[in-house]
Amino acid sequence: MEAQRHFAPAGAGPVLANFPLFRTSDLEEARNRVSQVFCDHRLRVMGSSSRIGAEMYFRPIRGIGVGRMRYGASVAIDPGELGDFALIQMPIRGTEVVEHGRHTVNSTPDVASVISPTQPVSIRHGADTEKLFVRIDRDTLERHCRQHLGGDLRQPVEFLPQMSLPDSRCLSWVRLMNWLCEEIGHENPQGDPILDSPLFSAQIEQMVITTLLLCQPHNYSERLAHDGPTVAPHFVKRTERYIEENAHEPLTIGEIAEHAGVSTRSLFAGFRKYRNTTPMQYLKDVRMQRVHEELLRASPETTNVTCVAMRWGFSHLGHFAVDYKRCFGESPSATLNR
Repeated sequence: MEAQRHFAPAGAGPVLANFPLFRTSDLEEARNRVSQVFCDHRLRVMGSSSRIGAEMYFRPIRGIGVGRMRYGASVAIDPGELGDFALIQMPIRGTEVVEHGRHTVNSTPDVASVISPTQPVSIRHGADTEKLFVRIDRDTLERHCRQHLGGDLRQPVEFLPQMSLPDSRCLSWVRLMNWLCEEIGHENPQGDPILDSPLFSAQIEQMVITTLLLCQPHNYSERLAHDGPTVAPHFVKRTERYIEENAHEPLTIGEIAEHAGVSTRSLFAGFRKYRNTTPMQYLKDVRMQRVHEELLRASPETTNVTCVAMRWGFSHLGHFAVDYKRCFGESPSATLNR
């Protein structure tokens, strides 16, 4: 497989061209706009020229986001630890040198970099480099990993930082990225009834994270491959679907258990054993994610954070704000004003 064809767009236009976020020749503006998607960082131009031509395209989907970006100059990027998200970077053209923990990744169109949240990173981005990236919220990544393992994570998830895209174990990831970029490429930026569907977007989130966990080595790979728990009983999966489809309703634990066809005691035991959470915490997590998605799509001129939170059942706004920031690394108003 030729390197430049790993992520070739199916149509005539560039990948994700229908979701532009910014374009600028100002270094500080580029740093500020990129920080809104990722995290605060130092950014400097390398070499004698101070000119840049930065642009970014980005489509958030629940706890993940898919994007394309370039700086149009050789730049040094130093964020330290990412903290609350993981980042997969896949050059379409050009190169990057990624220093991550004790590893150095010479990233090319054949070699992606996988940056874990808790290890320091610095990036040297080439002048002609353009890359796809996938941003995954740390809480979302760890929740999916816990669900697959059926227990707590004693350490943060830490990936091997080099992903060789031509390797057979990575082909599923490459195919998934091409499919997802093509779907987004056909989407109307004003909204898509399929990609914006809570059920469909939840499946995309799960598919992206599960594929990454299975194709890229990390400190829980062996447990996922050999020591996974017994498959969760049907009533747990039925309950998850019911909660996701009815999160906007005033659900009680009794109603949820009745729909699942088991006692509340059995329901709590099943969620504790196979999902390491409770049914009501799962409901709260789903509702929090729906608030996040609604704020991302909304306009600050016409939307009020309090109204959105109350609509999704968060009546104690102080607790809501603390929990929201813990989940997404920013305040609800910051999300609304992106």
